[in-house]
Amino acid sequence: MSDLTAEQQALKEAYVKARGYWRPWTEGLLRLDPAFLEAYGKYAGYAAEKGPLSPKMRELIYVALDGSATHLFRSGLALHLRLALQEGATAHEIIDVFRLATAQGLDGCNLGIGILAEELASAGEDVDHPELTNEQRVLRDAYVAQFGDWPDFCEQWLRYDPGYFAVLLNLLADRHAGGGLDRRSQCLISLALNACFTALNQHGLRMQIKRALRLGIGQREIRQVLQMTAHLGVHACAVGVPVLMEALEERSSNDGNGLREGGRE
Repeated sequence: MSDLTAEQQALKEAYVKARGYWRPWTEGLLRLDPAFLEAYGKYAGYAAEKGPLSPKMRELIYVALDGSATHLFRSGLALHLRLALQEGATAHEIIDVFRLATAQGLDGCNLGIGILAEELASAGEDVDHPELTNEQRVLRDAYVAQFGDWPDFCEQWLRYDPGYFAVLLNLLADRHAGGGLDRRSQCLISLALNACFTALNQHGLRMQIKRALRLGIGQREIRQVLQMTAHLGVHACAVGVPVLMEALEERSSNDGNGLREGGRE
């Protein structure tokens, strides 16, 4: 590899200043397609420069997205987790992020119970809906008190399997008293997990936006979260560019060996 040109060095310094890191894939892009790296830097940096979220909140969102079971991008998780700690995040807050990402596993479950109810009705197998028991009403009231809404999937789980709804509610229980994320932060993290293209959940996304607005979260904050979720697309470069660089180096090495062998012949 040749040394960087003055233009490349300036681009690298500007990228590190804006983004706070430099990785093998950015090094590869700098050498192979600096114009694309510059375009990506401006695109990915726009939300951070124009949006109202704090650096800590931004890093926690990236921790959630990279750590999500729908993505599992370990190198990005390690990078942004360390940056979150540098920005003042606590271990309790990061565990709360992982807790919310764990609850993301309910998305298919909650969508599925609604589809099951619809198909049972279509097949003429409507289930009787007796009055809720006192125990069921207590569970319902506890959910509404925490989240301020009552989605259809909650009604279905509470009626079809109240024991499951009870453990579900315990999983989702607000643990802010233990030093974790406040409710606004929790909502922003959940919004990002539902909005990201790796696990796009339209129903969950609408629910989280409604909750965000009820909590007084501004539309600029919501828009910034939506913008940030798109940045995971660059992981095609994060994985692909180093592989491309290795392949180019191998080809160069093989070509060099061929020339040396040809010279001896």
